[in-house]
Amino acid sequence: MTTRGYIRKWLAIGVIVGIVSGLGAIVFYEMIHLSTKYLLEMGSGFIPPKEGTPLSEALKWNPSENPIQLILIMTLGGLLSGLIVYTFAPEAEGHGTDAAIRAFHRENGKISPKIPIVKAIASAITIGSGGSAGREGPTAQISAGLGSLIADVLKLSPEDRRLVVAVGIGSGIGSIFKAPLGGALLAGEILYKRDMETEAIIPALIASPIGYLIFCSVEGYDPTFIMPSVSFEPVHILLFMLLGVIEGIVGLAYIYAFYGTKDAFSNLFKRTNLPPHIKPAVGAFLSGLIVVALVKWVDPMAGLGAVGTGYGFIQLAMYNAIPWKILLIIGIAKIVTTSLTIGSGGSGGVFAPGLVIGGMIGGATGMLLHAAFPTLVPLSLVPAFVAIGMVSLFGGISKAPLANMVMVSEMTNNYEFLVPAMAAVFVSYLITGDSTIYQEQVETRADSPAHTHELLSMTLRKLKVRDVMLPLENIVWVSPVDSLLKALELSIKTHHKCLPVVDGERLVGILDAEGAGKIPPERWDSIPVSEVMLADIPTIHPDEPLSSAMLKISQSEMECIPVVDEGMKLVGLITKDDIVSALASEI
Repeated sequence: MTTRGYIRKWLAIGVIVGIVSGLGAIVFYEMIHLSTKYLLEMGSGFIPPKEGTPLSEALKWNPSENPIQLILIMTLGGLLSGLIVYTFAPEAEGHGTDAAIRAFHRENGKISPKIPIVKAIASAITIGSGGSAGREGPTAQISAGLGSLIADVLKLSPEDRRLVVAVGIGSGIGSIFKAPLGGALLAGEILYKRDMETEAIIPALIASPIGYLIFCSVEGYDPTFIMPSVSFEPVHILLFMLLGVIEGIVGLAYIYAFYGTKDAFSNLFKRTNLPPHIKPAVGAFLSGLIVVALVKWVDPMAGLGAVGTGYGFIQLAMYNAIPWKILLIIGIAKIVTTSLTIGSGGSGGVFAPGLVIGGMIGGATGMLLHAAFPTLVPLSLVPAFVAIGMVSLFGGISKAPLANMVMVSEMTNNYEFLVPAMAAVFVSYLITGDSTIYQEQVETRADSPAHTHELLSMTLRKLKVRDVMLPLENIVWVSPVDSLLKALELSIKTHHKCLPVVDGERLVGILDAEGAGKIPPERWDSIPVSEVMLADIPTIHPDEPLSSAMLKISQSEMECIPVVDEGMKLVGLITKDDIVSALASEI
């Protein structure tokens, strides 16, 4: 396909994916608002603080007057979510992004059409009832599912369907978080630990802004968070690198707690034979107990900061409106409640909780540094610790540092901290190593089943026949005047079933020992090789690519192909097993 044809094709597909991602994000966003209003606010009396609002508005939040009701609402939300998911689409459990990544790598981009509907309803209930979960994972799975449906309608190839799924992930997240560039980069970065799906970037750069414009035309263009202006000195880079170390360690704790909880719930329900439908209710109930304990015996803000998305508390932290001890407690509690909510099978994302955890730990670190070094770290710098904490924790554990830095900059409409954020994310990324919150990620494109065919083709084109063939000194051949008996005895002795027939130095044919052995044994001594050999055979030259050898072997249905020079002099032999061994060693 020409460059112009490629652009036309993906321009059209990108526009369609962007439209459905934007519309899907609007529907899901409104479902969360309605669920929050009728479950969390009216059911328990807890009105969360609002992100993206001035301090005076953000402070107008209302803690639950009856914390016991909060436990009941959270448990009810977990029960409803579990019944919906495990009845209609068990693959919609959990945080969604992993399922979309798995669809790309292992399922040719195929996502059931019922997934977007089930995921949207179950996740809205989970989040709206106070479950500690985010909206990015469900949005990714919803948009990816819609993208897969579009690919089926347009009858796209598996390769193109996979790209549409990746673009759907990025454009959906870019839309609902009002971060179009970060979403576009995420489409290529989120699939791997150490690589990027570069082919997804261009169509994502088309789809993500379109989804963003559609979403914001309804929900407004204001950034997700209001962040005060900050300024940095070169010495602050070292402090943010220290923050990167802390966030990397906390990120590892988040990963281990999350998957440890998930495994514990899975093992428990397998041993007890309890229906999985009630797993999220159990997790929600335990999460509610922790929240209420913190509300009653520590501080209402400490417990309620671990409920729902928690974005309103990030906004308060950016206004320096939360004491450092409460910030620290919220960060730790959020790890526990998220692990219980989603690890138990509840439907929701891990992105938002990760940002809250990182932001709370970052804010606490900034306030402690301010207390210790008030001149070096003024209070006005603490909001930067909140924002960079968000980036460094989740950039490290998601293995998508570039996309996360850009997304948080867009979400705060503040690009001043990009340089210190780069330092913090770099350190956090090193600390977390191979650990990732997205277990369906693979190391590189070479490790993705989606690219196996592509890698095989590249290897077959890269290697030459001479790199793989058996050289002349390692093969046996026969003369056309030799008896069949002599040839078959040589075949049995050497275990070679494919014997080149050479007259002088010139190749004249191939003896298929297995086929020739079907001739009655009493005739073997009287039949020359020339009468049973295959004379009209394909040959190949040493400098031809391995792909040519594979094609000729497949077309001829022979086990081997003689390798000859320009004068038909035999120089080697190549077999199917040689090619398979070469591919296995290269990939």
